[in-house]
Amino acid sequence: MEILNRKARHDYFVEETIEAGIVLTGTEIKSIRQGSANIKDSYGVIKNDEVFLLNMFISPYKEGNQFNHEERRTRKLLLHKKEIKKLKERLEVQGFTLVPLKIYFKENKAKVMLGVCRGKKNYDKRESIKERDQKREMQKASKYKNQYL
Repeated sequence: MEILNRKARHDYFVEETIEAGIVLTGTEIKSIRQGSANIKDSYGVIKNDEVFLLNMFISPYKEGNQFNHEERRTRKLLLHKKEIKKLKERLEVQGFTLVPLKIYFKENKAKVMLGVCRGKKNYDKRESIKERDQKREMQKASKYKNQYL
C-alpha cells in the first residue's frame, strides 16, 4: 500500500529526496496498511536536532476502541545525525522546505519519502501544466499514428 502526495509535485520543485522511518503506534500502522492516511497538507520540521512530521492525518482504526490514536499528532521521523545536519543546513541557508511525497512499506516497516522542495510560483505551475498537456498530446498523436501505419 502506497499513500501519495500528488499536490506536492504540483506546488513544489523537488530538489532531493530522502527516505526516513516513522515512529508510529500499533493502531496507526494498521490504519496505514488499510490505506486510510493523508499527507496532502503535512510538512516536516527540525527541532532540537530531530525531524518531525506535522499535520499528517491517519484515521482511527475501527477495532482500536480505547487504544486508538490521535489523528493529527506530531510524528517523529528516524534519520541519521549526519542526514539531519545536512538537511538542517540546506533548509536554513537555501530556504527549502521538507514535504512528504509518499508513505510506503519496506520490509514491513513504514517509510516516508521526504522531498527537499522549493516552492513554485503561479507562472511555474502554469508552465508545468502546459508541459504535461503537450506530452499527453504527443503520446496521443504517436498512438494514433501507429494505429494507421
